[in-house]
Amino acid sequence: MRTLDDILEEYAFLDGDERYRLLIELGRELEDMPDALKTDATLVRGCSASVWVYPTQQEDAKLHFLADSNAAITKGIVALVLAAVQDRPAAEVAATDIAEALAPFELKKQLSSNRTQGVPNMIALVREHAARIAAAG
Repeated sequence: MRTLDDILEEYAFLDGDERYRLLIELGRELEDMPDALKTDATLVRGCSASVWVYPTQQEDAKLHFLADSNAAITKGIVALVLAAVQDRPAAEVAATDIAEALAPFELKKQLSSNRTQGVPNMIALVREHAARIAAAG
């Protein structure tokens, strides 16, 4: 997965439709999420599209998230959220201001409110998973 900085560098040079294409491309680059993990427990509430996020813990105590969506652009937004926290320690993920990390992308200006309404819920779910895992560890 690309870093958020690498994505932003490319995103900054693009406009309108090209930015949509980049988001769709990022969504396609996400690892496949097995259908068995797409449950009510992993479903992000409040999104106009269906979005699932599932945390796994690696041997080195870092979190690795699997995610999917049934909408291409939404899946790209999920990829952006994950790029901010992927493969980092749970405590670090829980403390990360993901919304601030995504601020340079100006998603609210680029996308319709329908597409961005679920972003805070995606962020909250990622941080809640991380906090729970950090507390257990």
